[in-house]
Amino acid sequence: MKKILLIPCLLLGSILSAESMHYNDTVNVISSEPIYKTITTRTPYQECWDEEVSQNGSSESPLGALIGGVAGGILGNQVGGGSGKTAATVGGAIVGTLVGKNLSERGTNPSTTMQRRCVTKYQEQSAEKLVGYKNIGNYKGKTITKYSDRPLDTINISISVNY
Repeated sequence: MKKILLIPCLLLGSILSAESMHYNDTVNVISSEPIYKTITTRTPYQECWDEEVSQNGSSESPLGALIGGVAGGILGNQVGGGSGKTAATVGGAIVGTLVGKNLSERGTNPSTTMQRRCVTKYQEQSAEKLVGYKNIGNYKGKTITKYSDRPLDTINISISVNY
């Protein structure tokens, strides 16, 4: 019975006597390597030119073609005779439409103006930029790495021992 009580007491005693220890130490840096990153910048610029643009003085109207077609049909009807009368009427209407359209377009004076046209383009430039240092040291056979913004001589470490 005493042995049964002794085992839990030993276990409880070992649990209560467990401790941990913390301390700080320094590690000498054996190498510091610069770390670079490629930075790309895009600078916008405009490329411009002058372009001649034509503008009609009036909007296009089918009135000239319509009047020319009617006049051509009437003249073709007067010229033809017999079975050729229909062909002359249709031919006169077609020719009259084309002539009327051409005359109505010639009657408008197209004007031209210079307009400035621009397009945005981008110029890209890449450059290597230093972003920090990789500091490496050894502590009891383990490699310790610390990143920083400057090269270091030592690295501070915190050690915890539980027993």
